[in-house]
Amino acid sequence: MENKLDAGCCVIECERPLDAQYWDSQWKANTTGWDLGMPAPPLVSLIDSIENKNAKILIPGCGNAYEAEYLVKNGFTDITLIDISETASQLLNEKFANKPQVKVVCDDFFLHTEKYDIIIEQTFFCALPPAMRQRYVWKMHNLLNENGILTGLLFNRTFEVGPPFGGSKEEYEKLFYGAFDFITIETATNSVEPRANTELFFKFKKGDVLVNFYSFQGITCNGCKNSVTEIYSKIEGVKNASMSSDFKEILTVSDEEIDLKLLQELVSYDEGYKIEKLPQRHEDAKNYKNDFNLGH
Repeated sequence: MENKLDAGCCVIECERPLDAQYWDSQWKANTTGWDLGMPAPPLVSLIDSIENKNAKILIPGCGNAYEAEYLVKNGFTDITLIDISETASQLLNEKFANKPQVKVVCDDFFLHTEKYDIIIEQTFFCALPPAMRQRYVWKMHNLLNENGILTGLLFNRTFEVGPPFGGSKEEYEKLFYGAFDFITIETATNSVEPRANTELFFKFKKGDVLVNFYSFQGITCNGCKNSVTEIYSKIEGVKNASMSSDFKEILTVSDEEIDLKLLQELVSYDEGYKIEKLPQRHEDAKNYKNDFNLGH
């Protein structure tokens, strides 16, 4: 599947779905070039700064989960790891077999429903097709408890092919604006040498807002995409509106619930445009993804 991206974003083509089968094949073939063999130094510093050892912590797309090992070593008691690869999950279950502090979940992150105080980002965002970034913001906001923290590392560079998929500080600030309060987003000062000056350390707090996620039909170009998002951004109480790079999904951040009828009416000038709210429940979301191939 080819993902059409905005001008200025990293240009990537996804020739095959980045699904469970893809990632499991990477683990089976031992083509895990992203693996550092140790916890990322900026995340070690982050973990050292967390005072509440009983905080409920999630690490999605965790791979070998070196950060989880460091969390256990430092007395943290409630750690959940998610990876879509069965092979990776089996290895994690073996690694943490005698560590009751750690729960391993083999599943699609976007179907997960637990709530957390802290979510640690480490090479998960960059492994997703860029067309899923609005979905990522929505899901992260949804999984965090009130005043919860999303924190970790994001690449501050582009790649010719991916995964990994890159981006920039400016892009991330636009993407997360409104949904999260920015505590910090800055170049990491203690990255491993191969990633020096190419990583952003960020710490965002969940905003007290509504973050809604919709499917959208009918758009085929960036011009129309920009027009629709501008219309939605001007609705009273809307802090941010952004559409996925494949034009299929749209994210809104608002103080209050927006009437779906209003969203449809505002784009009714084109009879081909249709907006529908995506399901919130686990089973409904699973069925929707299967029906419309939202796993990319």
